[in-house]
Order: sequence, then structure tokens, then C-alpha cells
Amino acid sequence: MFRKNFIMPLLENILILLITAVVFYISQSLKTEKTIYIPQGSITNIISQLHKKGYEVSVIDRYILTFLGQPQSGWVDIGAEKLNRIDFLYQLATAKAKMEEITLIPGETTVLFFEDIAVTLDLNASRLQHHYDQNADYPEAAIYADTYYVPFGINEEQLVAFLLKESTSQFQKISRKIYGTYDEKQWLRILTIASIIQKEAANTEEMPLVSSVIYNRLKKGMPLQMDGTLNYGKYSHTKVTPERIRNDKSRFNTYKYKGLPPSPIGAVGFDAIIAAIKPVQTDYLYFMKNKQGTHDFTKSYHRHRRNIEKAK
Repeated sequence: MFRKNFIMPLLENILILLITAVVFYISQSLKTEKTIYIPQGSITNIISQLHKKGYEVSVIDRYILTFLGQPQSGWVDIGAEKLNRIDFLYQLATAKAKMEEITLIPGETTVLFFEDIAVTLDLNASRLQHHYDQNADYPEAAIYADTYYVPFGINEEQLVAFLLKESTSQFQKISRKIYGTYDEKQWLRILTIASIIQKEAANTEEMPLVSSVIYNRLKKGMPLQMDGTLNYGKYSHTKVTPERIRNDKSRFNTYKYKGLPPSPIGAVGFDAIIAAIKPVQTDYLYFMKNKQGTHDFTKSYHRHRRNIEKAK
């Protein structure tokens, strides 16, 4: 009886001490970064790698983390720079991959797009362009103009592969919905026309009208004579001057050469694609920007000259 009365309180005290120690241990504050990299592998490896990087974690945390769940590898968003131990381990087990938002504006060229996202994602613009040139079907418009969410820490090759895959999937989806099939040669023509529309139209309402002018001029064998075709590549935001028209010898100069440019001149969005596929039926052959920033459309060159004078 004496031994029983002695042991029970002792066990209770030990249990209380253990609970107190555990509570103290898991409530300790840990310094971290809002975004941390979790390596692939077992929980043991994860704890080991975090310890090597200066995190105050131990073998005990391996058992706690095993109970909480396997962390997702890669860059994850912890959300705070100071947490107690149990909250830190819980965040490791449940945190989602940190994502970055990037947007390709309709009409923009890949050169400027890659320069922009290189800064945003701390990547190398030249390497982005290299991987694009190696894998894209055409110099421009192989990436659909849209907003994308990509994992933080993605490298140049992975990013370009992701953007091209997502874009091709989107293009195929649109084509099959309208045509019932996806033909690469036909789609190249659509993207080329859409890219000109994207550059020339003042707004989405004008796009089907610009499209009709393109198709009408092509049908009559007239050169397109559109400034936007000269805003390709690095010339995306360069003002087209008479000197530029005279000196540019590329096939993108639709003042010198009839027909469409050899490939798209910039990224395209959904509205421009639809306009290229479904132009409105008109007799228009000309359009001129007016003082309101939109365009006046006409089928008469005489009237077009009057619109030019009026704009001046």
C-alpha cells in the first residue's frame, strides 16, 4: 500500500513535467522567412536540411511533423517571420506553394515580356528568350496573352515550357470549339491576322472592323500598309516614321510587301482571335485614327484622304 501511494504521485509528477516540457518546447519562438524552400525527400531529410540552414529544429520536430503530415516540396509561403514551434511545423505541413502572378499584355512582344518578368521573378531575360526560340512554333504569339500564376523559384526553362504548354492548350481549345479541329498552318494565319488587329484596333469594338479591312485588302491583292506590322520584336513601342517605312527591308513591312507578314507580330488575346476568325462584313479598305483616339473607316480612298486631313 505504501509503495502504491508513493509511485502514483511520482508518475503523476513525471507526467506533469513531461507535459510541461512539451508545452514549453512547442511554444518556443522560431525565426523564419515568409517564404522558405522545402527540399524533396523524407521528413528526416527536410528537418536535417532546415537545421543546416540555421533553423532551430531537432529530431523531436521530426516526430511532430510526421504526425502533422508530409510538407510540400519547393518554395512555400509560411506567412510570417516569427512563429512558435508548433505553428511553424503546422505551416510546414500545410503551406501551399508560393505563387507569382505574371501578365502578358495583348499586343506586347516576347522581348519586352521576358524583360519584364525577368525582373519580377529574378530570372535571366536572355535565357528566357533562348528557351522560347528553341521551343516556340513562331517568333511571336506562341504565348497567349493572359495572366498566369507560376511557382516561386521556377527557372527559365520550366517557365517557358509551362507558358507554351498552357498557351497551346488554350489555342487548341478555341480552334476546336469554332472549327471542330486544330490545324497548325491555319492557326498560324489566324494568329498573324489577330496580332495585326491587336496592334491596330483602338478597342475591342473596332477589332471586327479592322479584321474586315485586312481581309478585304488581301482579297483585292492590295498591300496592307499598316504601321502595326512594323512594331515587331524590339520595335514594339517604336513610332513608325516615313524613314522607318523606307528603310525596313523585312517582310513585316506591309508597305513594301503584299500579303501577311511571315508570322505574328505580338501576343494576342481572345477578342483579337475571334475578330480574326469572324470579321464583320464590310466594304472598308481604309481606316484613320481620329481626334477621339478611335478610327474612321471608309471604302473610298478619296474619303480616306479627307479623314487624314481632318486628323491633322
